[in-house]
Amino acid sequence: MERTIDEAGWLAGVRRLASPNADERPEGVPVDLLIIHCISLPPGEFGGCWIDDLFCNRLDFDAHPYFHGLRGLRVSSHLLVRRDGRVTQYVPLHRRAWHAGASAWEGRGRCNDYSIGIELEGTETLGYSDAQYLALARLTREIRRAFPAITDKRIVGHSDVAPGRKTDPGPAFDWARLRSELAAAG
Repeated sequence: MERTIDEAGWLAGVRRLASPNADERPEGVPVDLLIIHCISLPPGEFGGCWIDDLFCNRLDFDAHPYFHGLRGLRVSSHLLVRRDGRVTQYVPLHRRAWHAGASAWEGRGRCNDYSIGIELEGTETLGYSDAQYLALARLTREIRRAFPAITDKRIVGHSDVAPGRKTDPGPAFDWARLRSELAAAG
């Protein structure tokens, strides 16, 4: 079943958890880039509440030693795909999520201004699940219907827009599989 996107930029049929770490996109800047990320908190651990808490500014920094280094961080993503394929949306697609940080693509800086960010629950070295690839392909198709300027060449990794600073989604991400899933659906 394909999802729909309402006028505010929310996807139907996914969990919503609004992040305060978002703002309006610059006027007249079209959305034409999709950035794939990965995240796990603490690193290598899956299924907890920590990603939600980070994106909603309620992370208990004393809950794990790794979290101390995240104090003061204000980040978000439009979407998160869990290991089992469940999707959470934090920021409406028409708004700017704070996911790419210092970044540039094809000579244009400030990628958050014109991109949509999707986080995959995982690590750069551990393979992603079948459910994640299927969910990512469904989300990508839906996003591309709403934002047709996002062509195949404009679906990139965080490492592509922030080389030397970021390495996700990493070597474990199968770009050929994503392209195949997208092609199979037409």
